[in-house]
Amino acid sequence: MLCLHGWPQSSYMYRHLLSALGSADRRALAPDLPGFGDSPPDPHGTYERHVAAVERFRNELELSRVTLVVHDTGGLIGLRWACDHPRAVAGLVITNTGFFPDHGWIEIAETMRTPGQGEALVDSLSREAFATLLAEASTELDERAVDEYWKAFTTAEGRRGMLELYRSFELEELRPLQTKLAEMGVPTLILWGEADEYLPQDYAMRFADQIPGSKLVSLEGVRHFLFEDEPERCAREITSFLSDAGI
Repeated sequence: MLCLHGWPQSSYMYRHLLSALGSADRRALAPDLPGFGDSPPDPHGTYERHVAAVERFRNELELSRVTLVVHDTGGLIGLRWACDHPRAVAGLVITNTGFFPDHGWIEIAETMRTPGQGEALVDSLSREAFATLLAEASTELDERAVDEYWKAFTTAEGRRGMLELYRSFELEELRPLQTKLAEMGVPTLILWGEADEYLPQDYAMRFADQIPGSKLVSLEGVRHFLFEDEPERCAREITSFLSDAGI
């Protein structure tokens, strides 16, 4: 399994899932995308370079086919990679993300996409303010998790890379890809924190409608960072899905 994190997290978000999958004798990998966690920035930190980084990671580790797990901006990156490399995909686990040309950016994303405002935001953000921001999307983040996700902000290059990523998303480019996930014909789990204020349950329903045969599981009362708030439930749903799908 190949697990791709979103913004502003890192591979650390999958720590509980990786442990559960390992206990189930499954191989699972979660890289830090460029500029996040312990991976250095890879200027320029555009959408295209992140997609290319996923393929480079797969090739370097000689992974023939993977079940792809995605969350948040990791969904935009990972699902684009999947559309470009469908033969490398054995299954999909889609969690609280978007992949639609009419995707609505939340306020902080709009700010980062705006020249001047984005620089002011990322340059002035303190760790304390960052912790408050994360707490709006999760009930279970501890100080260790905040420290891990704060790593992306510890260099000027890392902060600039975030702006480059968000400003390079051109959602209209997703329009011709809207049928590609369904055309893969692979087992798909849509696992959603239904109390997410950023990416609402409507997005989960759209994925379910677009991908025939997909399984939708909604986690009641769970917000955006579902792997932080309900790690055992997420791991249980994913391992059960893999077994049922015969992956």
